[in-house]
Amino acid sequence: MSKNSHHHDPKQKKALQLRIRKMSGQLAGIERMVEADAACPEVLTQIVSVRKGLKSLAEVIIHDHLHECIGGTVDPKEGQRKLRELLIVLERFVE
Repeated sequence: MSKNSHHHDPKQKKALQLRIRKMSGQLAGIERMVEADAACPEVLTQIVSVRKGLKSLAEVIIHDHLHECIGGTVDPKEGQRKLRELLIVLERFVE
């Protein structure tokens, strides 16, 4: 684990893992659809679904990070450092 590791609540962690497994299954389905030469609109519909799932997953993790990792920091300098790290990642996220 990195020095910036975060320990999720076990219930929340399970929910995040379920979201990821669902998207993994959808990606496998997309791969099968491409292999089977499925209609482009059908493939694109599944891609949109995975993309929305990733966005939703990211929003949950961002929210948690803001409230738990940054908001819960006792040392203001540490909080500022964590906020700068998040901003760097978010700049890449919105590209």
